[in-house]
This record gives sequence, C-alpha cells and structure tokens, in this order.
Amino acid sequence: MELLCYKTLKSLSYPGYLLENAPVRVLQFGEGNFLRAFVDYFIDIMNEKAGFHGKVLLVQPIPQGRCAEINAQEGLYTLYLRGSKQGQRVDERRIISSIAGCINPYQEYDAFLACAKNPDLRFLVSNTTEAGIVFDESCRLEDRPAASFPGKLTQFLYERWRSGGRGFWILSCELIDRNGQVLKACVQRYIELWHLEPAFADWVEQDNHFCSTLVDRIVTGYPEQDAVQMNRDNGYLDRNLVTAECFGLWVIEAPDALYCEFPVREAQLPILVVPDQTPYKQRKVRILNGAHTGMVLGAYLAGQNIVRDCMHDPVIRKFMEQLIFDEIIPSIKTLPQEELRQFAKAVLDRFENPYIDHKLLDIALNSVSKWRARILPSLLSYFHEKKTLPACLTFSFSALLEFYSRATLQNGIFRVMRGKDLYEIRDEYAVLAFFAALDAQNIQALTDAACRRKDFWGMDLTEIPGFAEAVATYLANIRENGAFDAMKAVICTEVSQ
Repeated sequence: MELLCYKTLKSLSYPGYLLENAPVRVLQFGEGNFLRAFVDYFIDIMNEKAGFHGKVLLVQPIPQGRCAEINAQEGLYTLYLRGSKQGQRVDERRIISSIAGCINPYQEYDAFLACAKNPDLRFLVSNTTEAGIVFDESCRLEDRPAASFPGKLTQFLYERWRSGGRGFWILSCELIDRNGQVLKACVQRYIELWHLEPAFADWVEQDNHFCSTLVDRIVTGYPEQDAVQMNRDNGYLDRNLVTAECFGLWVIEAPDALYCEFPVREAQLPILVVPDQTPYKQRKVRILNGAHTGMVLGAYLAGQNIVRDCMHDPVIRKFMEQLIFDEIIPSIKTLPQEELRQFAKAVLDRFENPYIDHKLLDIALNSVSKWRARILPSLLSYFHEKKTLPACLTFSFSALLEFYSRATLQNGIFRVMRGKDLYEIRDEYAVLAFFAALDAQNIQALTDAACRRKDFWGMDLTEIPGFAEAVATYLANIRENGAFDAMKAVICTEVSQ
C-alpha cells in the first residue's frame, strides 16, 4: 500500500474534506496523540465549516519525537472517534488535513525562530505534559533551543517582538491547574533571568493572552491491534493513526474577543470561551471523576473489573445514577441544573464506550486523595442543604475502608484477596501504613480511626453528624452480605439525622 499523502488520496479519489494549502495560523508545541485527536481535529472542522482557513505547524518539544513520521505523510493522518451515544455504538473516521508539518527545533532552530516572523501566525497551542511547564534556571537565551518548553516559548516570543509582530492567543492544554497562568509566570521569570528589555516584558503582558484551558477527551492513541485492518480497509498505509472517544470539550478562559478570531461557534464545536473556567472544572471533578471514585471500589469488591461492565449491571448502574443525579448534581450551584444533567448523561455514554477497557483498579489508584477531592465536597454540600447524608456518597467511604483495610503490607506492597484474585492497592506509603496497622476486624474502631485522619481528609469526618455511624453500618453490611447486596440495599435510601 502507498503511504498516506495528498497524492495517494488523489489516486484513490478520496471524497472527504481536505485542505492542502493554507497559511500557517497556529504553532503547536507538541505532536503527540492527544493534540492531534483534539485541537488539530477541531481546527480541521473549523477549516471545513467556518472558513478558518489555517494550518497548524507542529513543534517537537523534546529531542525525540514524531517529526519524521508526520512530515513523511505531509501532516495527514486518520482519526477514528469511537464510543457510545445514547446507547448506540459510534465509529467515525476522518482524515485530518489541518497540519502543515512538523519542525524539530533541536535540528532546525533557525527555521523554528523564523516562524515568529510569520504575520499570519496568531495562535500558540501547547501540551507538553504536566512536567512540561517548568522553570529551568539553567536555560539561556543563547541555547539552540532552551531545554524547557517555557524557555523555548520565551525565545520565540522575544523573536516575535524584535520583528515587530503582534502578540498571540496562547492556549495551554497541559493537565495542571491554571495552566496558562503558570506558563506566563515561567516566561516572566525567564525575562528576568535573561535581563530582557522592559519593553519586551510590557509587550508580553499587554499584547499576549495566556489562556488557561480545561481539556476533556480520552485519547486511546495508536490502535495497535486494529491498525493492519484499518489500513487495509482504507487502502493506504498510515503510520500516524490515532483513536479517541467521541466526547470532547475544550473550555478556554479568555475574553469574548477570541470568538472573533477562533470561529468555534460557527463550526458548532464543543468549545466554550468563558471568563472563568472554575465552574466547568468543578463540574468535571464532581460529576465525571466523582462518579468514578464513588462507584469504583464498591463495584470492584462486587466482582467487576471494567467500567463498561459496571454500566451493564442494573444494580451498579442504578447506584451510579443515584449518586450522580440525586446526590452530586443537587450539590452543585455554579451551573444550571439542566446543563449539569446533560453533562452527566454524556458521562454515562462515555462509561459505556465499547472501545475502551477502563480498568477499575487503574481508577482506584490513590483513592484516599481522590475521595477527598472528588467526593467530600459534594457530600458536605448535600448535607448542609438537606440535613441528611447522601446514601451513595456515604457508602463510597465504607467501600473505601473495606477495600483498604483487608490488605496486608509485605515488602512495601499492599496486597489483598478478592475471592481467588490477588490485587494490589496503590497509594501513598503513609496511607498504606495506616491501614496496615489497624485492627481491620473491629469495624467501629476502624471507622473512627479513619474518619479522624485530618491529614487525609482535611477535616475530622466524625464532626459530620451521623457520618461515622452510617459508615460503620454500611461497612458491616458489606462484610455480612457482600458488596453487591450492600450496594443494592443503598439504592433509593437516605440517611436521616
């Protein structure tokens, strides 16, 4: 088969949308699967439906990367969006033509800097992983290039300013809180470290928008098991195949003026430009992440291993729906309730994805800190408003105690049996050591000791009226009747005070 490129597609009379030539309007630091299945896909849609008419030039952020493979295919690749929508299997294929190519600044530093003089260039996008936005004081302006991503960005911005160009919309997609502002702070530190001109510092501050963003899409990457058949079906060889779930959401914290240059509304994309992303982050953490953490330990103890299978179990699904719609959503006041419900329905679709085997034990990693961040705020809000304890959220703490307390610590590994299966609990050593030292058989002592760990939860949970007693009751039921029957008993119940 011929390698995917524009010539190959012409020989195959490819009927889909393609944009072969357009000015580079976006510089993207990162050439990995996530950005290609997320940002570059959105830009491809904007090109087709909203006349954005712009290409993306990728910048390889580290010495090793995919520049050669991307350039060999002229930036083209096939994206598969696969999942479930309203219970129906979805498998959509699209060739993405928004990428102009990829540049490796470690080999082509002058060409990298020359991009700063492009008058059409208006957007800078990045996803250099959580470790990418760091300040490395060993970086120098004279480096070719600076080792850190913020160092490279400062070099690029400095070249732009020296050429008299206008500033950028800088859209940070790294998975850290306030990513845009953290990136801006790093750039400002380099300006100070390198003793750059005050006028440049003013230009960075006044002419550039460092936008914090919230990104949400599971990208499953290169389909190792399906690639041969996909290429055979397509009639070309694509070494840059990428797969992802159907759902996607990009929340950009920026002025409304961004809409004038970034036509996401016209393209009807799931991209929101908002003055504050906080409500949307809260929605994601409380509903999506909260549903995972609230369900996963009880479901695993009940014998399940994969999220999708949990959705097909009527008891566990009902437990999750009650947890989301009756307990979590009523506790959130920052967005309209109907908007929250629609988001939650999309979450349930995502959990049913037939193409993703999301293991419960993977979600269970560091469950103590996750319970504090994802569950406790909803539980407290619900209790303060309704003066009753939310049954499912409370039960999730009992499941956590059972999941952790049955294990033994051996050679630094925390292991426990579930029937005939041996599983490992992964968490901070202080957490594992605490549970290993407890008398797991004494339910009341176990519950009280765990609830009083302020360093785990940020508060003494026994101060929540009735909480410790309810947890102990649920825990006793789990041990007497099994997690599945205990979850079944919780459905449609409420713990009154």
